Amino acid sequence: MDGGALTDTSLTDSYFSTSFIGVNGFGSPVETKYPLMQRMTNSSSSPSLLNDSAKPYSAHDPLTSPASSLFNDFGALNISQRRKTPNPTASEFIPKGGSTSRLSNVSQSNMSAFSQVFSHPSMGSPATAGLAPGMSLSAGSSPLHSPKITPHTSPAPRRRSHTPNPASYMVPSSASTSVNNPVSQTPSSGQVIQKETVGGTTYFYTDTTPAPLTGMVFPNYHIYPPTAPHVAYMQPKANAPSFFMADELRQELINRHLITMAQIDQADMPAVPTEVDSYHSLFPLEPLPPPNRIQKSSNFGYITSCYKAVNSKDDLPYCLRRIHGFRLVNTKCMVLVDMWKKIQHSNIVTLREVFTTKAFAEPSLVFAYDFHAGGETMMSRHFNDPNADAYFTKRKWGQHDGPLPRQHAGLLPESLIWAYIVQLSSALRTIHTAGLACRVMDPTKILITGKTRLRVNCVGVFDVLTFDNSQNNNPLALMAQYQQADLISLGKVVLALACNSLAGIQRENLQKAMELVTINYSSDLKNLILYLLTDQNRMRSVNDIMPMIGARFYTQLDAAQMRNDVIEEDLAKEVQNGRLFRLLAKLGTINERPEFQKDPTWSETGDRYLLKLFRDHLFHQVTEAGAPWIDLSHIISCLNKLDAGVPEKISLISRDEKSVLVVTYSDLKRCFENTFQELIAAANGQL
Repeated sequence: MDGGALTDTSLTDSYFSTSFIGVNGFGSPVETKYPLMQRMTNSSSSPSLLNDSAKPYSAHDPLTSPASSLFNDFGALNISQRRKTPNPTASEFIPKGGSTSRLSNVSQSNMSAFSQVFSHPSMGSPATAGLAPGMSLSAGSSPLHSPKITPHTSPAPRRRSHTPNPASYMVPSSASTSVNNPVSQTPSSGQVIQKETVGGTTYFYTDTTPAPLTGMVFPNYHIYPPTAPHVAYMQPKANAPSFFMADELRQELINRHLITMAQIDQADMPAVPTEVDSYHSLFPLEPLPPPNRIQKSSNFGYITSCYKAVNSKDDLPYCLRRIHGFRLVNTKCMVLVDMWKKIQHSNIVTLREVFTTKAFAEPSLVFAYDFHAGGETMMSRHFNDPNADAYFTKRKWGQHDGPLPRQHAGLLPESLIWAYIVQLSSALRTIHTAGLACRVMDPTKILITGKTRLRVNCVGVFDVLTFDNSQNNNPLALMAQYQQADLISLGKVVLALACNSLAGIQRENLQKAMELVTINYSSDLKNLILYLLTDQNRMRSVNDIMPMIGARFYTQLDAAQMRNDVIEEDLAKEVQNGRLFRLLAKLGTINERPEFQKDPTWSETGDRYLLKLFRDHLFHQVTEAGAPWIDLSHIISCLNKLDAGVPEKISLISRDEKSVLVVTYSDLKRCFENTFQELIAAANGQL
């Protein structure tokens, strides 16, 4: 594609037609007198490397020029080079009726090759909504070139899920524009009929895309905007990286990935089986109990252990909670397990299945839960300080009490406690609404991921371990009693958090603990704890504490949404990285290839030589003093221009400085795609 001068109008039209509109057009490439739209499909044998390419850029080429050809333009920009000629065997549907006078006038106007993606003037009314006589409605691309979606997916639902055109939010309700610039005109009551071929089936639908305003100019290739102001002003660190993900979030994600991929050396841990039912690659998440351990778990009454394992059915990691030496004698409890499987909540670790096994050399009952890497219990996060119980420890004669604990000086901030209350009460509300009881509201069974995210773990374990044969007729008979116990357990957890000590929930320390809460926290928190721990003459509900939470719920909602904004901004910084990496990966498969098709000079000749010089232009430039010139913005800018195929010209100089080649990025992109397609064809055995 040549690098001729571009006017402002053609620049705007070209960008809109290539960057924001992705609908399929109609019209055969050989019918150049009807400059209609045609969709460019990115089909390749290697979707992992070829997807998500930058939008191409079209130079201004008058359609009335003898050298102009829509097919050549599209062939130069299309990544797929398989089909270079029209399909003479494609069936065509030619509708009857319609006006051609205005269509003929528009076809002779001077406009960009992509400027026809919006409404055509000849279709501006219901009477002329059909196509002009003789206009080809070819089946278009063969199934090989059809979009990579399932055949049963029609275009209409997919278009509703596409990213909206930003110009559609800036189009006035009424506007009249010249027919000579159809890109800048708004559609009237009649709409353009679009065609799209999916899996050999051709769909026709009405395009309702509004036209943009005249004068709107957008970048011609991908850019990197600054941080959004609503996120920039909430950043706690002024020197945070502006082009990459925050280091704290990156480290947290890396730690989760490391834990998810962790494995054990089977020789060092022979007691861990290689496979349990459909799970393999077991990794202990807790220290394994001694083989002859007599002491049982203080929560469940049985010896338990926890593993990370991968399910061979879906290759996803799960958490396995093993109950040692348990024999399941009554399968009626599986009714409750099925009820637990249906509960999906953001603050509950979902139970997936329960099964028995003898893979551990003894009968065991295993509960499979979703695995949340990097989670730690509330016990290890907040109650692992041995000095935290000093306030409640009885003093010997002559000893004086230490300083009274205060917020941020031995006690947790009240905002954090309320954040935990909102999440735990939300989990209880969902569980109780489903007719079940939590029964594991304990600091050792509450997981914390990140900074404040809570999840209730080990749900459903007590329902299986304590299932009584007398409950055969009604397994839910005691749920109301268990739900009342959940509220008391919630009160104990909140009181322990407020005192920052488990000693505060002991009966002999309750009065002293409540005095500490009264001094340091609000009356709402004190009343909530008293309500949960005090026996009532009526059945209580978790909904009763909602008025005590009050407007603090909105505070937590606001904090969650602000956190979401920060994470989205970090994601936006990395959104282009995958595309640029695929581009570099393809470039690396071409440059310096020792031999191809028994030709040792393949990478040094033809199009490959241009790509080699472009590689030097990217990475091997030096300053006037001969020092390496390292500029990340230069590398990113050049890669984006290559991916978009802009008509900008660059000078490529050979290493001996005897040859200077002036080429455009569109030429480089054509060479790049042709060469890579040649490699793909050879890899697939097509050469």
